[in-house]
Amino acid sequence: MAFVGKRLKAGKATIDRTEAYALDKAIDLVKSNATSKFDETVEISMNLGIDPRKADQNLRGTVLLPNGTGKTLRVAVFARGDKAKEAEAAGADIVGAEDLAEKIQAGVMDFDRCIATPDMMVLVGRLGKVLGPRGLMPNPKLGTVTVNVGEAVKAAKGGQVEFRAEKAGIVHAGIGKASFGAQQLAENVRAFVGAINRAKPTGAKGTYIKKVSLSSTMGPGLKVELSSVASE
Repeated sequence: MAFVGKRLKAGKATIDRTEAYALDKAIDLVKSNATSKFDETVEISMNLGIDPRKADQNLRGTVLLPNGTGKTLRVAVFARGDKAKEAEAAGADIVGAEDLAEKIQAGVMDFDRCIATPDMMVLVGRLGKVLGPRGLMPNPKLGTVTVNVGEAVKAAKGGQVEFRAEKAGIVHAGIGKASFGAQQLAENVRAFVGAINRAKPTGAKGTYIKKVSLSSTMGPGLKVELSSVASE
């Protein structure tokens, strides 16, 4: 039997695991149960009626949260010449080409997002076995293979979140910090749910969004009333 700490026990005592809470109430409960010494991340989890193993039910994309994530991402960019200068001006933490590839091959990957210009993909493609398992491989569908590197860097730094459905059809992401205001978190939740709705796979059948849950890093999870998370 898994050990349950005192903080988590106390948090569970404040919620009804069988009830689906309206978004505003759910956020209040998540914030009140985020009692750790650090600023806990508020996380959303969505159970979807899809089978990502099927090509027409795969789900992957990005969403720019209106209030950011509260986390500062380190961004690496593969680019040369003017595009390298554009990336640096936009705030990229690491910019390079062969030199950056060598660092990555050596296991030095002190970044959270990797962006590349299309002409650099011949070089970046060789790093697939290293970047892929870590979810760092640049992808045109996610906007991380682009000629507009400046915009991509600013989006990553400004609160862009990547999402991808796991085998069981579950999508989860951090959508802010417990220190955020309730309205900020509500706006981020609705933006995230809206993005999932817009990205609905063509092969999805029946009920698409089955359940939405919120939690903080160390707090208990609780169900959210589906009608309350619709974009306004």
